[in-house]
Amino acid sequence: MVLQISRSPLKPTITWEALPADFVLPDDPVENIHQPTLAAALTDALGAAGLISSQMLVGSNFGLVANVNKKIVVKAPDWFYVSHVHPVAEGVIRRSYTPNLEGEPVGIVMEFLSESDGGELSLRSTPPFGKFHFYEQILQVPIYVTFDPYEPTLEVRALQNGRYVIMPSNADGRIWIPELKLFLGIWWGQRLCQSMHWLRWWDRSGNLLLWSAEQKEQECQRAEQERQRADLLANKLRSLGIDPDS
Repeated sequence: MVLQISRSPLKPTITWEALPADFVLPDDPVENIHQPTLAAALTDALGAAGLISSQMLVGSNFGLVANVNKKIVVKAPDWFYVSHVHPVAEGVIRRSYTPNLEGEPVGIVMEFLSESDGGELSLRSTPPFGKFHFYEQILQVPIYVTFDPYEPTLEVRALQNGRYVIMPSNADGRIWIPELKLFLGIWWGQRLCQSMHWLRWWDRSGNLLLWSAEQKEQECQRAEQERQRADLLANKLRSLGIDPDS
């Protein structure tokens, strides 16, 4: 995808205001069937590892809101992470998220590139704003991840001196994400009967964070191994004339 460039010399006025109750949030469909599953897999691994707490906000295709020059702007990344948000009142459903007003700034945004031009790398600095520009200059998100599952290619950009800089990968092709203290990389395999390239997390020691289904499978394998060891021990005791059940 070609990086679209359109920067305005005028500095916008950015404010963080509550979204009007009657504001109609965009309900655009996802661009391909893989985007929801990629996002769900990322969140599932964090949850299975116990790395998601109630104070965090982790979402997918969910509106991030800013007020730019007195106009509401909403972008819905394919995946995002906020370290700490204010709780909503009981019975209230969070419809969107306005950084600085409802909690901490957004720490990570991800976009899964599609075969069509979705504006993920657009620097358009005038309404409706390119996503790249919105994340870099308006929300000022520290980490912006773009992933093309069809190539596959992964780029992680970190905000440095007000501009995104592509971060290098390590020898294993993984990139350190300081906001989560985890590595992010590409992994080929199957989940929910879909064989494809996935984005996955690794800890500082290089251990893969398992999905919940993988954890369950691993527990079943361990239980089976323990059963086999118990059977071997019981058979050995019987061969010695000892009843293991007595």
